Amino acid sequence: MSGFLFSEIVFGPVSSRRFGVSLGINLLPDTMKYCTFNCIYCECGLTASDQDKRVKLYSTDEILAALEERFKELHGKKLLPDNITFAGNGEPTIHPGFAEIIDRTIALRDVYFPLAKITVLSNSTRLGKKSVHDSLLKIDNNVLKLDAGSELMFKAINRPLSPISLKDVVEQLKTFNGNVIIQTLFIKGNIKGEIIDNTTEEEIGLWLDHLVEINPSLVMLYSISRETPEEGLIKISLSELELIAQKVRQRNLNVEVYN
Repeated sequence: MSGFLFSEIVFGPVSSRRFGVSLGINLLPDTMKYCTFNCIYCECGLTASDQDKRVKLYSTDEILAALEERFKELHGKKLLPDNITFAGNGEPTIHPGFAEIIDRTIALRDVYFPLAKITVLSNSTRLGKKSVHDSLLKIDNNVLKLDAGSELMFKAINRPLSPISLKDVVEQLKTFNGNVIIQTLFIKGNIKGEIIDNTTEEEIGLWLDHLVEINPSLVMLYSISRETPEEGLIKISLSELELIAQKVRQRNLNVEVYN
């Protein structure tokens, strides 16, 4: 099944269930998904096996020009976003100019939308790269993915395209010393005979242990809200998400639920 792709560098503002009025930034191609994961639930669709051969990224200069032009336009119309959110068609930190783009976005934000937060939604695979790690510490909300408790479920849900393990991800998340927001998508289903479920007692227990080690400032829980590229997946109910949230609170961590 095909996915939804953003068709421009700057999109919105749109209403976000997590971030209010959000101005989106897409650092990736507008014709294909480009990511280090091939998540079973990704709204952008599946990751192509030959993505590295086909990808053509916007240059850093093109992105910065688009940002400044759009910021000026919105400021002139007095359309002020609550959030400037890096998401888009895959993993934003994969862009080679990510650090420079973040620095410039902070400067532009301070001029045009001084009350807006800067948010990056990342899958946590490139935290070992110093420039990425340092840039994420400069922004207001570094929202990083942790979808599983076990290695088996990590590979089943996120399907990493490089030799990274769940243990690697957790260890990198710990280096933020709590200055991180963890986002977890809960899901269950059957994909071509493989049972997928990160809501089991065992998975939740392992995932909670990881959270305690990471000690994030906030945990965001949610489930699918759009069509998924893999068939056979089931949306987790709000009541079930709330039960999981209670277990997070019992570990003395802040948690929010979105449905």
